[in-house]
Amino acid sequence: MRRNALTRGALAALFVVGTWATAAAPTASADDGSASAASQAPASDGLLRAMRQDLGLTAAEAEDRLADEKSATALEPTARRAAGDSYGGSWFDAETGRLTVAVTADAPDSTRRAVKATGAHIRTVRHDARELAAAQRRIDRLDAPEGVTGWHVDPRANTVVVNVADGSRSDDAVARFLDRARAAGPVTVESVPGAPRTLAAGTVGGDPFYTGNVRCSIGFSVVGGFVTAGHCGGVGQSVSGWDRSYIGNIQGSSFPENDYAWVNVGSGWWTVPVVLGWGTVSDQLVRGSNEAPVGASICRSGSTTHWHCGTVLAKNETVNYSQGAVRQMTKTSVCAEGGDSGGSFISGDQAQGVTSGGWGNCSTGGQTWFQPVNEILGRYGLTLVTA
Repeated sequence: MRRNALTRGALAALFVVGTWATAAAPTASADDGSASAASQAPASDGLLRAMRQDLGLTAAEAEDRLADEKSATALEPTARRAAGDSYGGSWFDAETGRLTVAVTADAPDSTRRAVKATGAHIRTVRHDARELAAAQRRIDRLDAPEGVTGWHVDPRANTVVVNVADGSRSDDAVARFLDRARAAGPVTVESVPGAPRTLAAGTVGGDPFYTGNVRCSIGFSVVGGFVTAGHCGGVGQSVSGWDRSYIGNIQGSSFPENDYAWVNVGSGWWTVPVVLGWGTVSDQLVRGSNEAPVGASICRSGSTTHWHCGTVLAKNETVNYSQGAVRQMTKTSVCAEGGDSGGSFISGDQAQGVTSGGWGNCSTGGQTWFQPVNEILGRYGLTLVTA
């Protein structure tokens, strides 16, 4: 039972993302009757404020961008099919507000016309998506040293980008890895300021959820439970909420190779289709899980640093943590810190994934990776709870 003396703002800071305790708990998204209005508005005032702060946009620019990204997200599957075997990847171009589709130089005129007919821009590239994916798979089979932080296909660069921590290129093991990576296919090497780390934290009090002495963040509600990061705990571990009351147990978990888990919910807790805004924005309703394209804006909710926004930088990246590699991750420019692990990544009202790890912090900036939510749902046969 929540403490009645707490103010509404304090309650918001103590809610578990995706699960709320007991019938006495207020529903922040519905108390003021704003849910129906929110479903009609392009975005809440709070979300627009967060985009202005984190992306440097005006309110009008943020509204226009959200509308453009929604259109690009809906268009991407059609444009991909139109490109066929010539498809080299796609991304959202914030400058034009449109989806850009890469096609190979040998694409017939009929294919180019079909892609243009969808409304997408076209860029001509050398390598198709299958070639790039094959190169990444070959690199995935290599044993990466600690100085290599990860790799992913960059459709805009039409290459596999291998990231190396600053100061590590001269390391013999890193140099040998890069030689082998270049032999796998088209590769570009980029330096990054730091190495990724998982974002679980020791018990600091006040924020959910806990497995033993580890605090993480809930991602999204699913029928019968919620999803989160796999490094937060193993199968069978007991999970408790913000008030240390028992929620359930971890039913499935994978880390490394993957970084996802799901927890069953009971004992007076239940699931709702909500992501906390932590007072920065209104609590966000979840209406689906359509995947946002590279270049789209995206926001994250977590129990340490609360609500922050950025853009999708890359998809299907292999991230090389000290505990082992995790594959098929999405990289973002959103910051995160310890305890944010497992928290929600959301684009508009569409669930995107659960926070895995990153480098940097929310004072000086950084990058964060998430495990796509649709992969988690498919792996465990789960159904996302939506509004």
